Amino acid sequence: MRIDNTTYSKLRLIGIAALAVLGLVLIGFTIKTGLNTNKVVMPEPINPLEGRVLPHLDHSAYFKDSITSPTELTKTCLKCHPNSAKEVMKTPHWTWQSGDVMRNGKNIKTGKRNQVNNFCISVVGNWKSCVSCHAGYGWKDQNYDFTKEENVDCLVCHDGSGTYSKANYGMPDKSVDLKTVASSVRRPNRDNCGICHFNGGGGMGVKHGDLDESLLNANAELDIHIGKLNFQCIDCHETKHHAISGKLNTTYTEKTKVERFDCAKCHTEKPHKEHRLNEHTARIACQTCHIPEFARKRPTKMTWDWSKAGSTTRKDDAHEYLKIKGEFHYEEEVIPTYAWYTGKMERYITGDKLDNLEEHNINNPIGSRKDPKAKIWPFKVHHANQPYDPVNNILIPPLTSGDGGYWTKFDWKYAIAKGAELNNLPYSGKYGFTKTKMYWPINHMVSTKKNALTCVQCHSPEGRINWQQLGYKHDPAQGAGKTIKK
Repeated sequence: MRIDNTTYSKLRLIGIAALAVLGLVLIGFTIKTGLNTNKVVMPEPINPLEGRVLPHLDHSAYFKDSITSPTELTKTCLKCHPNSAKEVMKTPHWTWQSGDVMRNGKNIKTGKRNQVNNFCISVVGNWKSCVSCHAGYGWKDQNYDFTKEENVDCLVCHDGSGTYSKANYGMPDKSVDLKTVASSVRRPNRDNCGICHFNGGGGMGVKHGDLDESLLNANAELDIHIGKLNFQCIDCHETKHHAISGKLNTTYTEKTKVERFDCAKCHTEKPHKEHRLNEHTARIACQTCHIPEFARKRPTKMTWDWSKAGSTTRKDDAHEYLKIKGEFHYEEEVIPTYAWYTGKMERYITGDKLDNLEEHNINNPIGSRKDPKAKIWPFKVHHANQPYDPVNNILIPPLTSGDGGYWTKFDWKYAIAKGAELNNLPYSGKYGFTKTKMYWPINHMVSTKKNALTCVQCHSPEGRINWQQLGYKHDPAQGAGKTIKK
């Protein structure tokens, strides 16, 4: 039957009226039955990828001729992108400096240039290998010129060929075809970031525990943001003028001024349907519940004993022992250590006197139960035994990969003396090895919600949280007057 416009309009009005009556009936039913009309309406998480198109331009037309050197390549890039090098040179990826610390009444810039860790220990004197992760070319000693724009490495972040790699002193590996790589440039992808951040400390997954090559093609169980939404690193680490947001938390200091990442940027401060869970978010980091283990697919280094290096009888094994580095212990699917954390660290820098602890802190999370800005946070804690001067009571970064370094001469006395000289440190002529620990905040490998921690995994006698270490007399879920059972 054909319906004319007049009939259609009448039927439409009748339908609207019927829906209005139905709505009034439902409202009355709700009031009469006492149903909760204040039910929390859950906001949908923001998807940073929604409506975005990855920009791409075929650059092959700009690189028709062979490229003689990486610096010449950078000069070519700057013809079309004249401000890019200047922008990069203002960032920590170039300067290797971040926050300040106060020493002897003075502010001192800190960063990779003058901080000590308990993995490969220090950059100074070890430029040959360490600066393969610098976003520049040719850093060989203290006299490196940080003002030369042509030394900026565009390819390490923008290679789209998958063939780019860096070698000694930050130069491209000899096998790299610069023309092929330059023709492939694109917006940075996970594998670009992973070249350095997955391999920090001299190998896959060594340092972080939550960053390794398993994230390149992670499923949702391993990382919900990558596996379900296909996030790239820079979808969270948003970038403006080549300044990539976020800083490595291990280099934070009490004076670092930086906007910290916050899950609530996308998920709000009250992301749960259950009110009791939302009460946790003020004092417990999202990562604590949603990253129940780290090193989920590949093992990560948990201990490193430099004092065992140099053996002529032990066989090399990347996960157990290397003559040039010493003895290691790796673990997989590791339950984190939990500590209060404001996002800043107390930080040992080169030349500081060691604390009086049996195991010295390279860094230490700032925060306590009494600090309203602190949250309970998950950490990987790496333990080491590394060189120091027992007379001056300071850590000494040894010369390892440079000329005459320990990796070639296997002479601790020379390597430590030379390292002290390069770092402008006093040296008594005596050396030993001392225990240290270093905290690495866990932020990646956010699993699906079904894998999040349950109540009893924290609130039970066998739970993973040591409440006394966090400043509680007892498990707060047990109520007043209870004691912890362990």
